[in-house]
Amino acid sequence: MPFTILRQDITKLPVDAMVNAANTGLAMGGGVCGAIFQAAGAEQMQEACRKAAPVPTGKAAVTPGFALPARYVIHAVGPVYHGNEASRCEALLRSAYWSSLELAVEYRCASVAFPLISSGIYGYPKEAALRVAVETIREFLRNHDLDIYLAVFDKESFVVSRQMLGDVEAYLSENYVARDTSPQRFLNRFESQVTSVPDLDSRACGSVPDNLEEIIGNLDEPFNATLLRLIDARGKTDVEVYKKANIDRKLFSKIRTGKGYMPGKRTVLALAVALELSLPETDALLEKAGYALSHSIKADVIVEYFILRKEYDIYAINEVLFHYDQPLLGSN
Repeated sequence: MPFTILRQDITKLPVDAMVNAANTGLAMGGGVCGAIFQAAGAEQMQEACRKAAPVPTGKAAVTPGFALPARYVIHAVGPVYHGNEASRCEALLRSAYWSSLELAVEYRCASVAFPLISSGIYGYPKEAALRVAVETIREFLRNHDLDIYLAVFDKESFVVSRQMLGDVEAYLSENYVARDTSPQRFLNRFESQVTSVPDLDSRACGSVPDNLEEIIGNLDEPFNATLLRLIDARGKTDVEVYKKANIDRKLFSKIRTGKGYMPGKRTVLALAVALELSLPETDALLEKAGYALSHSIKADVIVEYFILRKEYDIYAINEVLFHYDQPLLGSN
């Protein structure tokens, strides 16, 4: 998928370009920077950086990847965080990401891996650093086709909004059954949906919207035909849908063409989010592809939470899925 969050050592990712969280002198440092230098070959990398330095804060420079699995290393200089200059720091951090992505395009890279720039010893608050990274990458992807990875080394490095997580956790506690199929558990879940989640009433009682038959279409209609009708009905373009779904153009073309190909469940859910379908409409689209939402699958309950609240931001959904160690929505 175009944008993926990974919990992995960035130095081991086989990408065209690997981004280093650099200092202005491009000198070998600690953390991610030190790991990249060591994996590339410290002496070679330092010599290449010496020729490219200095680099202003908010900008980036390119060197070969040497012994790394990446062809290039893009050295992005993020800001040292100062709370009394938060707006300036944010602008510089966005610029560091944007400059890196522009260099990746200039060097004809199809895939780029980022660390969470400035979130280590530079002191940028991790939740804010994540927001800037996601927003900037998202904006860039509107006009470019790249596979972009955000690599975080451990869970402590990845901080999602506490308010959002609190709401999701409350919904999970009421609706995620963790494969407990006892009658009492299902009765409790049903009662909580009826009394505390009004948006679920129509689904729990078995009623469906009047236009659901139109959404499903003829039972013999192929999935791709249903999808194309949905796109037209929503007044969207193919490009808008596959970009909002965080799936790549080639996969969307494969789905659109049909010829017996059926996308995976996570891709169908991503398309439902991109089309801003209601929960019954999402159920219908999943059924058309041979899938269903399950309250014994944590990822399904999380996606359901967002759809019920009409929060159709694939990036926000994937951040929460990543936090809970669940598979992300998109290409599969």
